[in-house]
Amino acid sequence: MLNVMLVDDEPYILQGLKVIIDWESEGFYIEHVCSNGREALKYLADNDVDLIISDIRMPEMTGLELLETVKREKITDAEFVLLTGYDDFTYTQRAIRNGCLDYILKPVNEEDLISILRRVSNKNRESVLLKRDREKMEDAYLSRIIRHLIQNKYNEEDIDYADKNLQLCGKIRYIDIEVILRQPDPDSDGADDYDAAQVQKQLFGACREVLRENVNHFVLDASYYEDNYNIGFIYCESMASVRGMGETEFLESMIRKLEVLAVKPVRMLCGKTVDNISDLHESYESCRSLKSITGFHSTKKLYIFEETEVPHGSIVLCKNTVDEIVAAIERNDTAAIEQSVVKLYTELQGKEGSNRAFDLNINYLLFQLINLASEQDDSVDQEEIVQYISEQTSGKEFVRGSHEHLTKFATEYALYLSELRKSVSRGILADVENEIKKNFAENISLKDLGDKYHINSSYLGQIFRKKYGMSFKNYLTNYRIKEASRQIINTDKKINRIAEDVGYKDSDYFIRKFIEIMGCTPSKYRKTNRGE
Repeated sequence: MLNVMLVDDEPYILQGLKVIIDWESEGFYIEHVCSNGREALKYLADNDVDLIISDIRMPEMTGLELLETVKREKITDAEFVLLTGYDDFTYTQRAIRNGCLDYILKPVNEEDLISILRRVSNKNRESVLLKRDREKMEDAYLSRIIRHLIQNKYNEEDIDYADKNLQLCGKIRYIDIEVILRQPDPDSDGADDYDAAQVQKQLFGACREVLRENVNHFVLDASYYEDNYNIGFIYCESMASVRGMGETEFLESMIRKLEVLAVKPVRMLCGKTVDNISDLHESYESCRSLKSITGFHSTKKLYIFEETEVPHGSIVLCKNTVDEIVAAIERNDTAAIEQSVVKLYTELQGKEGSNRAFDLNINYLLFQLINLASEQDDSVDQEEIVQYISEQTSGKEFVRGSHEHLTKFATEYALYLSELRKSVSRGILADVENEIKKNFAENISLKDLGDKYHINSSYLGQIFRKKYGMSFKNYLTNYRIKEASRQIINTDKKINRIAEDVGYKDSDYFIRKFIEIMGCTPSKYRKTNRGE
C-alpha cells in the first residue's frame, strides 16, 4: 500500500477526497491530513509518505510554497499532485516546472483522481524495479571484486571500491560459511544443483538477516571450487568489539542465529587474520588449507586457522613413516598403505601433544600428495586437488581421524593418481561438450559425467579447465546464460519462463548469474538489444 497525505484548508474538501473513491482497492492508504503547508512540513519531518495531494491556495503556506520547500530541502521523495481551479493555471505550470507530477481540477472528478493514482502506482512500481535491478548490479559487481581479491588478481580500482563498499575496521578474516548437510545415500546421486542452490540462498538470506548492517560483507560463489555452494564472509574485528564480545564468542553466537534461521546445522572455517583488504587472498588460502585438514578431525562448528598452527620444533614429525605412506600411494599398493598408516598411528600414540602431532603429520602428508599429483600432470590445479581431498575425507563411513578413515582416503587417492597417469582425455571432452549442448537445461554434473565415462570426476574437472580455461560449472552456466540471452532477444517469453527453459528453477538465482555474465539485468538486455 502507498501512503497518501492530503493537504487542504477546507474540511469538506478533505472529507470529499476521503470518500470519493475506494482508495484501498487502488493500492493507497490515507496516512494523514493537514490544513496547510506548515502542518504538512512538520509531519514530513518525522514521517514518510509516497504521495502528497495538496490544494494550491491555503493560509500560512500555499501548496506551491510547500512543493518548492520539499524539493529544495529534499525532505521527501514523495510524488506531488496539486488541486487547482481554472484561475490557478499559471501557478500550476510553475508547480510542474518545480517537480509536481500533475494537477487535478476542482471540483475533483473520480475518474481524474483514479487516473492520477494509477500513474503514481505505475511509476512507483517502475522505481522499485529499478532500485532492485541497481542493487542486484551492485551486489554482482562487489562479488566480482571480492573474487578478484581472494584470487590475488586485483587492481587499485578494486581496492578503492572494496574500501568504499565494505565496513572495514581492524584486522580482517576470510570466513567460509557452510551448511553441514546430511551425507547422501551411497546408492543415490545425491542432491542436485537446484537443491544445493536453494540451501545456499536460504543460508545467504539468513546471513544478511543476522548482520543487517554488514549485508555487503557476504558473497555467493566466492570460491571457484566445483559444486561449491558456501557463503564467503569478510569478517573484521570491529564486528565483535562494537558488541562488547570476543571474536570466538561473536562467531559462535552468529552460528547459533544462523541455525535458527536456516533450520540447518552450520559451520565456519576462518582463515588467518590479515591487516588489509589487499591481503585477503592470504586469508582465503589459509581457509582453503584449513578446509583440507578438517576432514581428518571429528566435525565441529567453528574452525579457526590460528588454533591449528603447530609451533615449529615442538612436535615430532614422523617423516620416514609418512614418506612410506606416500610411496605406497604412488605404487597404488593397498596392503602397504594400510601397514604404513597403522605404523604412523602407533608412533603417534602416547606422544605429548598428540593432536597437534597428528595435524603436523597430516599437513606434511597432504603437501606431499599435492606435489605428487602435480608431478603426474603439471597442469593440475592445486585448488581442485584440495577440494578433492576435502570431499574424500568428509564421509562418515569411518570415524574421522581414525586409521581406517586415513587408510580409506589414501587408497582412494592412489586410484585418483592412477587416473592422472592415463591418457583418458582424448574424445571424452568432446563427448562432455555434446552432453552440455543436448542437456544444458538438465541437472548435469561432473560426478554424473565421470560415472558415465568411467573417469575420476575431479580429474575430468581438471582437464576440462585446462582445455576451456574455466571450470565445468562456469562453462555450463555461461552456456545457459548465452542461450537465455538468445531467447530474450528473439522471443516474447517472460523472463521466469526463459529461466526455466535454460535450467533455472529459481528466477532470482538466474537473474544474478545473468548480471554477472552479461553485465545487466535480463529486462534491460531485452530493451537494449531490441532498441526499445
